[in-house]
Amino acid sequence: MAGESLRPRWGQPLTGIVSFVVFFLVAWGTWYVFSDPRGPVGWFPYPFVLYLAMMILVGLWQHMLLGDWPFQNLPQPARGVVETGVNLVLVWFVIHVIFDKVLGLGFNFLSQENLNHLAAAGRAIQADGTPMALDAMKQKHFAESAVVAFVLIGFYSYPFVTILFGKWPIRPSDLTQPRAGLAELGWCSFLTVFFYTTLIVPFWGATFNKVFLSSIALNNPWWSTIVGFGHLHWVFGFWEWMIIVLFMTANVWRGKPWSAIPLPQPWKGSVSFALNVVLGYAAALACVSLAGRWLPAQTLAELTEKNDLTRFLWYHAAEIAGFTLMPFLIWHHYFDDMVPMKDKDAWSAFAFRTLGVLVLCAANYYVFYYANWGFWGLGNAHMAELAERFPKGESLVWNFWWIIPLLWNEWFFHKWPFYVHEHH
Repeated sequence: MAGESLRPRWGQPLTGIVSFVVFFLVAWGTWYVFSDPRGPVGWFPYPFVLYLAMMILVGLWQHMLLGDWPFQNLPQPARGVVETGVNLVLVWFVIHVIFDKVLGLGFNFLSQENLNHLAAAGRAIQADGTPMALDAMKQKHFAESAVVAFVLIGFYSYPFVTILFGKWPIRPSDLTQPRAGLAELGWCSFLTVFFYTTLIVPFWGATFNKVFLSSIALNNPWWSTIVGFGHLHWVFGFWEWMIIVLFMTANVWRGKPWSAIPLPQPWKGSVSFALNVVLGYAAALACVSLAGRWLPAQTLAELTEKNDLTRFLWYHAAEIAGFTLMPFLIWHHYFDDMVPMKDKDAWSAFAFRTLGVLVLCAANYYVFYYANWGFWGLGNAHMAELAERFPKGESLVWNFWWIIPLLWNEWFFHKWPFYVHEHH
């Protein structure tokens, strides 16, 4: 806000430490209530995954695109409470109205309600000629997974216009909110549909052709001839790393290295996007190539026997990327990009924070899998044995859930009460 600055309430690093502990406890507590099989609800992984994914995407629309309109002038903590409530209502509306009722009019693979109705009526005929039972359809959660894949694409395609293109072509302009935000929402939605159609829809074409009677309405994965397999997890692997590179740019990288590109928009954004794709894919490929060096031999042998190793390694690349989320977000927002250098924007500081995030990513990974936080902390019973932890660890779900308290506090509560707002 103009004429306002934020000061860490207890100085640094104490403010960052207190914030970290609070966010962790809130995330762990809500995980136990809603997701942990030992808790009262036990929604793991679906529909829990669907709701948490949509919460972050809708929150991004509220904060990054609409600038917290129309609640931006409410005092804290009222603004944060109201925006959180609005977020939950919008999440319900997007899932159960936009996808289930509206887009579901034309695309059954986006409406779990439609698929359930087909199964209940005995009209979901499988490839072997028998109808799929309603319980089996619910357990497959085809449409819920397809919507989560939309959110995956959206995690990149909605914010990259702001981060890499400086909101071009919506800005610069004299548009005020909500017109500016709605214009950006429309432009980014077009780009999201483009990416979703090319990278996600073919997988569902292959899935439905295998499970149900053959259909030529949806294409099969075009990347199977390039990478040797047609699973969606190839997209998950490199796209998640693209998201990490994008948000590292906006957080601990403080705009680098794209700020060094001396081009006007949209050329600067286009070059940055191309390099973002290259870096994201290279990081995912490195994870795929190197993960076998530390994964248990029994895990690798079992996956190889099932002919599932390649698919797993690409998804695991996405999971590795997820372990960077909390380190770079809290380092930027609640530790104020602390470095031992005087100049936080120096290239040496850029390198220090980058290396630090990777080290913290490795430590985070070790705690989840080898210290087995996923088992005793989150209740994933299948993680009891070391060899079984990795294929079904679902660490990406926890890492996204873990950052929600941080994002909500930064986006909606404007860091209240961890930071003091000082007016000038």
